[in-house]
Amino acid sequence: MRMGHVTMMFAAFACCSGCSSRIPKNALALSAQSLERRQISSRRFETNQEKHLLMSSAGLLQDLGFTIDDSETQLGLIVGSKDRSAVEGGQVAGKIAMAVLFRVHVAIDKNQKLRASIVTRPVGDGVIVRATFQRIVWNEDGQVSKLELLDDPQMYQDFFDQLSKAVFLEAQSI
Repeated sequence: MRMGHVTMMFAAFACCSGCSSRIPKNALALSAQSLERRQISSRRFETNQEKHLLMSSAGLLQDLGFTIDDSETQLGLIVGSKDRSAVEGGQVAGKIAMAVLFRVHVAIDKNQKLRASIVTRPVGDGVIVRATFQRIVWNEDGQVSKLELLDDPQMYQDFFDQLSKAVFLEAQSI
């Protein structure tokens, strides 16, 4: 019986000692790249009409071919997605060459899902809008071949230019 208590105490000590490790000092520090991405993907709008910004953002996403998957206006969140083909000519040519020369199967990209999320945050007399775009690519074997954040600065600039126009048109009731 005593041996059972010793074993239980040792197991409890082992579990507790595993939980007592310390988090490294810079584990939660943002990298310079992360801060740069945040600046690229965020814009401040000089308005206190957060709901109008959300409506304009949802409308713009729909105009760009996205389907709104989730919307929480109380939290300032919109999530949308769209499905597209991911087939690229270079991959097809490479697949054919590998099949002819080496008689091997090379899976190529087939489908992709583009995801967009819009988050708003009131700040003083304005609202900060942050947009992020990601894509998930599946190959013809049904496996995920790419999972990536789309971080082209021009894409975000174009999105926010279009959003500014949409906000203006919404404000003018056009």
